[in-house]
Amino acid sequence: MKKGMDIKPTDGKVAVLIPGLGAVATTFIAGVMNVRKGLAKPYGSLTQMGTIRVGKRTEKNFPFIKDFVPLANLNQLVFGGWDIFEDDCYTAAIKAGVLKREHLDPIKDELSQIKPMKAVFDKRYVKKLDGPNVKKADNKMQLAEMVMDDIKNFMEKNGCDRAVMIWCGSTEVFIPEKDVHSTIEKLEEGLKNNDPDIPSSMIYAYAAIKMGIPYVNGAPNLSADTLALEELANKNKVPIAGKDFKTGQTLMKTIIAPGLKARLIGISGWFSTNILGNRDGEVLDDPESFKTKETSKLSVLEQILQPDLYPDLYKDLYHKVRINYYPPRGDNKEGWDNIDIFGWLGYPMQIKIDFLCRDSILAAPIVLDLVLFMDLAQRAGMYGIQEWLSFYFKSPHHARNLYPEHDLFIQKTKLKNTLRHMMGEEVITHLGLDYYYDEE
Repeated sequence: MKKGMDIKPTDGKVAVLIPGLGAVATTFIAGVMNVRKGLAKPYGSLTQMGTIRVGKRTEKNFPFIKDFVPLANLNQLVFGGWDIFEDDCYTAAIKAGVLKREHLDPIKDELSQIKPMKAVFDKRYVKKLDGPNVKKADNKMQLAEMVMDDIKNFMEKNGCDRAVMIWCGSTEVFIPEKDVHSTIEKLEEGLKNNDPDIPSSMIYAYAAIKMGIPYVNGAPNLSADTLALEELANKNKVPIAGKDFKTGQTLMKTIIAPGLKARLIGISGWFSTNILGNRDGEVLDDPESFKTKETSKLSVLEQILQPDLYPDLYKDLYHKVRINYYPPRGDNKEGWDNIDIFGWLGYPMQIKIDFLCRDSILAAPIVLDLVLFMDLAQRAGMYGIQEWLSFYFKSPHHARNLYPEHDLFIQKTKLKNTLRHMMGEEVITHLGLDYYYDEE
C-alpha cells in the first residue's frame, strides 16, 4: 500500500476571502457559479480540466487531477471580500465589462447577494483610486483586527469550516523590504505606529496568517513575502504563495524564452509594450505602481535565460517593458513583443508577437486553482512558502537561499510531482531508460 501525506478530508464549506472585488474577482466568482450550474466549462483550470500521469507511460494511467488529489468541490466554496466601492458583485461585474449578460443574468440573484465589506485602503499606496467603502481606525493594527473580525463573522454567518484569502486588489506603489518587515515583533510594532512601509495588502496578509488562513498574493505588491510574515506563517503552520498572477505577456515570455534557451538561440533584445483600459491599467498609469509591476515583469527573462551561464547568448540582452493606459480597450488588453534573436554564426532573426488577450479571463482560472491547491496544502500539513505553485505567478515566492524558477515547463513538472508526492506515487523524472534497456 502506497503511503502519501496524511491529508485531512474535504468536508465542510470553504470561505474564499478576496480583497478587491473588481474585474478579476467578479469574473472568477461568476465563472464558478456558471460552472456549478452546468452553464459553462472551466477552461484554463488545471484543477478542473487537467490530468496527471501516474506510473509508467506503458500503464496509460492519466486521471484528472481533481480525481487524483482530494480537492474541495466547487459547491463547497462560499465567496466574500472587501472593496473600496459599495457595488455588489453583480453590479461590479457589469461595470467591469468582462462577461456578457448571458453569463451574468442567470446568476444575478446569487451574485447580487455578495456585497463587499469595508476595505482597508490608503490612497498613498494606490494613488489613482478612491472610494467610499473604507474602514476608519487610529492605527494599522486596529485595521488588521477589524479584518480579523470580518473573517470571523463571515465564517460564522456562512457556516464555513476553513478559508483561503487571495488578494485580487490593485497594484500598490513600490516598497522595498525594510527593517520593519524583518521580524514579526517589528511588524506588529509598525502596525501599531502606522509605519508607512506597511501597505494595505500587508495588513490583509497579516490578518489572514495570524488567524491560520492560507494567503495568496495575486499582485506584485510587497505583501506576505517578508521575513516577518514568512516567520509567522511557519510559526502558525499556514501556507503562503505569490506573487502577481501570470496571465498575458509574461505568460508568453515563460513559454517562449525556455524554448529559445533550449535550442541555444541568442537574444539581443526583447521589447514589450501593453495597452489596457481596465482599473488595473488606470492604477498602473501611476509611475510608482508601475515600478512595482515593472520589477515583477523584468525579473522573468533574467532568471530563465541565466546570462551568467550563457554570456555569449544573453549577457547583452536589452529588455524593456511598457504598460499604457488606454480606456477604449477595457479588460481586453493587447501585448506586443518584438524579439531580436540570432542563430548559427550570429545571423539575426526576429519574432513578433501580438497577443490580444482578456486579462480577467486568463486570471480567473488561476484564482480557482490557487484557492483549491492552497486549501489542499493546508489540509496536507504543508506550511510556509508553497514554491510548487510558482506555475501561476510572475514573481514566484521562494526560499531566501534559492533563485526563483520561472520556466513554465519546469514549474508544471514541479507542481505535478508535488501532487504525486502528496499521494505517495513516484515522482516522474522522464528519464525513461528502462523502456529501452533491461534493468539488472
